[in-house]
Amino acid sequence: MIITSFVIFLVVFVAIGVASTLRSDKSSADYLVASRTVSPWLTGVSAMATNNSGYMFIGAIGYTYTSGLESLWVMFAWMAGDFLASFFIHKKMRVVSQQRKSLSFGSLVATWGGHDFRKVRLLAGIITVLFLGAYAAAQFNASSKALYVVFGWDYRIGATLGSVLVLLYCLFGGIRASIWTDAAQAMVMFAAMALMLVVGLDEIGGTEAFFTKLGNVSPTYLNLFPATVEHSAVPIALFILGYVAGGSGIIAQPHVMIRFMALDDPGHMRKARTYYYSAYFAFCVLTFSVGLSARLIFPDTSAFDPELALPMMTTMLLPEILVGLVLAGVVAASVSTADSQILGCSAALTEDIANQAEGSVWFRRLATAIVTAIALSISLFGIDSVFVLVLYAWSVLAAAFAPLIIIYALGEKLTETKALLIMVSCTTIALGWRALGWGAVIYEVAPAMFFGILSYFILIKPLLSDSEAQSEL
Repeated sequence: MIITSFVIFLVVFVAIGVASTLRSDKSSADYLVASRTVSPWLTGVSAMATNNSGYMFIGAIGYTYTSGLESLWVMFAWMAGDFLASFFIHKKMRVVSQQRKSLSFGSLVATWGGHDFRKVRLLAGIITVLFLGAYAAAQFNASSKALYVVFGWDYRIGATLGSVLVLLYCLFGGIRASIWTDAAQAMVMFAAMALMLVVGLDEIGGTEAFFTKLGNVSPTYLNLFPATVEHSAVPIALFILGYVAGGSGIIAQPHVMIRFMALDDPGHMRKARTYYYSAYFAFCVLTFSVGLSARLIFPDTSAFDPELALPMMTTMLLPEILVGLVLAGVVAASVSTADSQILGCSAALTEDIANQAEGSVWFRRLATAIVTAIALSISLFGIDSVFVLVLYAWSVLAAAFAPLIIIYALGEKLTETKALLIMVSCTTIALGWRALGWGAVIYEVAPAMFFGILSYFILIKPLLSDSEAQSEL
């Protein structure tokens, strides 16, 4: 019965993706940005589903299970940064992408100022394929962990199944298939997470028992901040600021922002944002609550991988037909993100690295298959932790692109040298910050972004402007 219900949901998702080809005009623009005809509600719901991925079902619940109340910053401070950035970036990005006819994130960054910076485009393409590909691999890891708990399947089987599903409807319908299936997957994600909260609270003994027992988990479980952060104003402010900056890095995540680039009309951006943030907030509340419930149901933290908490709750508390629903929710969340990331990498490979802006749709489909194979390889041989892999990939993408996008949105005109300096220096800072272990104090996106923006106005802009003026003389 578990397999039957699970397979039914997966077949529905694939069918929706294949059906999207009926709306396709067979062009590259349709394959990569859905010909910019996506309605506001589909844009918002799809962006929510692709952002709140298997990372939420597996990684975020595992982190909440282990860390307790402090994990709320990863979700809600993150969402606050996302919300703040949307006020002055999303609409501008949608307008510029249409003006420049950008079909990839790298082409948008390279052409924003009216020029086509080939070196910027190439570097952006390489970073996108490497790190967005690693991000997609984390989604395959998430689905494989759920399938391991429920069916006892080897991790490699679950990862391979997820990659095949992604490849199927990406090959057929491109980003339109991804967006259409996201809408169906979002409904299953909400139903699965809400169901787990209800049965979890029932197993604990109700809402009152839930709050009472949380206080008895450990002396530090309900602390708002981790022990690594000194409980004084400056360290706490830096800690929160790090996650807010991390959330603002949404503007540098190709798999999410391509949805807003595909919106039918820039004037509909407010509606799209309303759908997006309403769904985002509700899903974060459900996820956070389920993570806390899991800790009360499985108090022995040394007995298993915390990222297996939700699938373990599923098999313990639900009848088989509903286990299939939740399992489909986990896989749906993973696939809804992975498909977008694979398509983002495919666009980077064809548009930015191979420089085939006029290439055929079949060439893009071939690139999609290649990128899927790369992501699957990373999943099979890379980092096991979904939480770690997602944060790592997110931070590099945010560091590489977000400062540059913000500077452009402020109306600055950049030369290619300046743009490259910003991208390289900010990425280096993010990687170095993580390597030194300073992420426990402040998430590495914050120092990378602040350095990039401040160094541009204080050093890069005036110094290079002077040298450029001298060279002209």
